[in-house]
Amino acid sequence: MEYRRITSQIVVGVVVALLGLVLLARTTGVYDTGRLLVYAPSLFVLVGLFAIVASGFRNLVGPLMVVLVAGGWQLVALDYLAAETVFSLWPVLLVLFGLSLIVGQYRARAVARESDFLTSVAVFGGRDERSTSQAFHGADLTAAFGGVELDLRDAVVEHPPATINASALFGGVDLIVPREWNVRVDVFPLFGAAEDERPRRAEEHDEVDLVVTGFALFGGVSVDD
Repeated sequence: MEYRRITSQIVVGVVVALLGLVLLARTTGVYDTGRLLVYAPSLFVLVGLFAIVASGFRNLVGPLMVVLVAGGWQLVALDYLAAETVFSLWPVLLVLFGLSLIVGQYRARAVARESDFLTSVAVFGGRDERSTSQAFHGADLTAAFGGVELDLRDAVVEHPPATINASALFGGVDLIVPREWNVRVDVFPLFGAAEDERPRRAEEHDEVDLVVTGFALFGGVSVDD
């Protein structure tokens, strides 16, 4: 029996489906679930924590933002904090986003050869990148109100898997990879999407060539050939 790893997308889907059932029970008069809905933000806190652990702590910024926002929402719902107090702390999200860009640059410099690790940031614009590295290690890609496209069709992963951290905030990250690569997409989507759009192949190998982590908030991360 083939083992399928539980991804962040599956967990988010389960949480959204559960919330839908709770709301349906209330709107149809089957059961008054008002008291249950008070604790709905805690579900998103758990989803964020799961995404952090499941990614091996590689994917921090997006899930941490969700944990902070949902945690603040929960404290307001339980009357521990005023909504005005929580809203006044929204610049913390900008701090986290800025730190993610700094960490991306640090990771690039930590790699033996910079050509094997790529960083790209698109803010209110677009970037087209291409790697021909014969020992591709990974990348940090950020698209905020813009788009980043990375072409890896001429790249080689010498020591698989390579890891790409993709952050799409009101934007999109598009990865073009060789058709024969086995790609695992474990992006944390919140009001966004992450998918491998390549056609299914007749022959596939078990070894994972590329792992795509990150988050998509009102944006998308896609893999194509």
